[in-house]
Amino acid sequence: MFTKLLEGVDKTLVRNLVILHTLVIAVSNYLVTIRFDLFPGAELPLFGSFPLAAAAFTFPIVVIATDLTVRMVGKQAGRAVVAMAIIPAIVASVLVLLALGDEHAYRVGLASGTAYAVGTMLDVYVFQHIRERMSAWWIAPAVSTIAANIIDTYAFFYTAFYPAPWVGPVAFNNTLTKIVVGLIVFLPAYGLLLKYLKDKFGVDALVLKDEVVEKPKAKAKVKAPAKKTPAKKKSK
Repeated sequence: MFTKLLEGVDKTLVRNLVILHTLVIAVSNYLVTIRFDLFPGAELPLFGSFPLAAAAFTFPIVVIATDLTVRMVGKQAGRAVVAMAIIPAIVASVLVLLALGDEHAYRVGLASGTAYAVGTMLDVYVFQHIRERMSAWWIAPAVSTIAANIIDTYAFFYTAFYPAPWVGPVAFNNTLTKIVVGLIVFLPAYGLLLKYLKDKFGVDALVLKDEVVEKPKAKAKVKAPAKKTPAKKKSK
């Protein structure tokens, strides 16, 4: 099914990327059941005591991993990796939550798969779209981190836990935390890893795999016709 999309891509790399996505999602879906107040007893304007789910600190890894996947193997292969990770991620998440006796296991699994598919596909599109137009390495992952985390977080919480009264505040706080953590922690880590891959394996940080860069053909120089010099009149 994905053979054509993954043509020419190292199979070991694809397998490792799928495992990474699956593990991070499974761990995040467990951590999303752990909710706490970041500032217990505080009454901050708009935020209150800032209720959070612990997954806010791990899920940004998925967004950065997606961007790195697209950078390394290209847009089409990146989408294939995302698609290949969805089913294992859902199954792993449901099994972990069932083992822990969570009554929302199946709903969380469905919400996770839906949010992951929508969020990461949007991430791939935004990353590629911006990457093709701006050369600075950090702009595309920064914008895609913001966009993907907003869509993913709200899609997940409202699918998994609506109409619980805490859904809105926790979704908002998680979105904000994911964006901050993603930009401050994981974006610099992404830059360092990208530099390492470029230096060690020759992965070009400035060129996407899907891009076909054609140098404009030099126009053949047309020689201007030689100017005829008027013949000198012979003096008598």
